[in-house]
Amino acid sequence: MNNGNKKAAFKRKRKKMPEQDPVLRSKNFNEVNLGYTPELAREEAQRCLQCGKPLCIEGCPVNVDIPGFVKLIQEENYCEAAWKIKETNALPAICGRVCPQENQCEGACVLGKRFEPIAIGHLERFCADYERHTGSCKIPKKLPPNGKKIAILGCGPAGLTVASDLVKLGYEIEIFEAFHKGGGVLAYGIPEFRLPKSIVDQEINYLESQGVKIKYNMVMGKILSIEDLWEMGYDAIFIAIGAGLPRFLGIPGENLNGIVTANEYLTRVNLMKAYDFPTYKTPFIAGNKITVIGGGNVAMDSARTALRLGADNVTIVYRRAMEQLPARIEEVHHAEEEGVIFKLLTNPTRFIGDDEGNVEKIEVIQMKLGEKDSSGRASPIPIEGSEFQIDTDLVIIAIGNNANPLLTSTYPELKLNKWGNIETDDCGRTNIKGIYAGGDIVTGAATVISAMGAGRKAAEAIHHDLTQ
Repeated sequence: MNNGNKKAAFKRKRKKMPEQDPVLRSKNFNEVNLGYTPELAREEAQRCLQCGKPLCIEGCPVNVDIPGFVKLIQEENYCEAAWKIKETNALPAICGRVCPQENQCEGACVLGKRFEPIAIGHLERFCADYERHTGSCKIPKKLPPNGKKIAILGCGPAGLTVASDLVKLGYEIEIFEAFHKGGGVLAYGIPEFRLPKSIVDQEINYLESQGVKIKYNMVMGKILSIEDLWEMGYDAIFIAIGAGLPRFLGIPGENLNGIVTANEYLTRVNLMKAYDFPTYKTPFIAGNKITVIGGGNVAMDSARTALRLGADNVTIVYRRAMEQLPARIEEVHHAEEEGVIFKLLTNPTRFIGDDEGNVEKIEVIQMKLGEKDSSGRASPIPIEGSEFQIDTDLVIIAIGNNANPLLTSTYPELKLNKWGNIETDDCGRTNIKGIYAGGDIVTGAATVISAMGAGRKAAEAIHHDLTQ
């Protein structure tokens, strides 16, 4: 790009993503973000400086050629732009919607040093949607079958990435999924208004069209063990079962009726489609005064879901300040627009129930910020004597997850860390030859794209080890 065009790029404002009206969307499960038109996408792409050293690529865990696909948008070659993304990212329609681009590719964008960064996530989503809507998806080239079989445990982002990378190299791929649908957290954890499940289904269908086989309702550790898989003739095993064991607060009253985890709440609503009642008759606990404990994306998803299911008011209780919320900025902004109440620097101390054992109040204590802790954030410190109570009839606990020991407990030879996560090297190799792992079962709960990055490294390691 010449200097004149660069100056013009500086002056252009980032193109805002069209959205549903906040009042309307808070009552429905339709997607909030409506997507770029070709005109908006092209105008936003023109802001790209086409840097000689594109730091945005380094900021992407799967190293998408961002300047390459953005340039194709500039040239109105939208399908070619989608195919360019798919060279390294098997799930662009998903990543364009749920990745924390502000902390990754967009966070590294040179333009963002003085102005707003390129809307890389919005552009990625546009390309993937354009390809799908125009029926332009094409099956990538595959090497001939090499006679080797890979078992993948878990059909979430890490497992799907390994499947996508290795099936192209001629491996026979079989995924074992515990639920009746694929996608992992994409299916059970992220609400319809943020990620329509039809898109998850289409991305999975695309992999199946390449020859990937998926076996559902396979709870590994119960139905099949790792030893069973070796006996079935697999040459390598990749474990990507996520971190699905919810954490609790460990405070008095936590066993009262009306206190649920975000895992249960969101799984019922998303995977089991409670949001589409009465078409699907999945029961869920309703409430009028709902309190969500936590400050991450799962907390935002729970709060915004509760509003759509008819709650009169929804409050998020979080022990740190607004600038320390781990949730995406966009999700916090959308939650505020929709009417979610934030009680920050506030921490629960106990739950209070009525005579029938139902929760009716939360006692909380106000916090202040102290010195920075190991996370680099200021530590929340209780303010003595500042307790007060919040009326509530449903509490959703969204403070993170631990590793589920169902599978790992059946294979004690596999080395785990003190939190029960599988230990691996940087390439996903475990201490057992032929067994690899990646995603949340290794790192604890993290982002979709980081799990995909782990899957990419593990696929490379598996191919390397099986071809030596």
